[in-house]
Amino acid sequence: MQNLALGYGLHLTLDGYDCDPERLANLDVIYEFLDRCPTLIHMTKIMPPYVFKYRAQVPEDWGVSGFVLIAESHISIHTYPERAYLSLDIFSCKDFDHLKAAAYATETFGIGRHEIHLLDRGLEFPRNVKAVERFLREERKSIRG
Repeated sequence: MQNLALGYGLHLTLDGYDCDPERLANLDVIYEFLDRCPTLIHMTKIMPPYVFKYRAQVPEDWGVSGFVLIAESHISIHTYPERAYLSLDIFSCKDFDHLKAAAYATETFGIGRHEIHLLDRGLEFPRNVKAVERFLREERKSIRG
């Protein structure tokens, strides 16, 4: 998001494929990732990470999930070691370097390939009411033609 007067924040979703199954299964690796990531992207951690292993009804769907709350929102991860896959979300009301976060995840979990999606959330969130009003009027004019 270029103009921080508009919208609530950036939401990064990263789907990692061909990951290192041993790293995906390791609670300590996931804890360390969640513990260090906020500092790396200049966020404020407000609690220690919470990480747990889960057993699924389908045996190969077992994995590890974790999250850390940050003052700006949250970071969460879900891993599937048997499928060499992970799902990572970083949502923040403060701008952050999503490429740095993706590179850190790739290095930490040995991601072979990934999909990245960026969402600008809360486009009408009134950080600056006058700026949002102008933006929406212009956007609606362009839609109407």
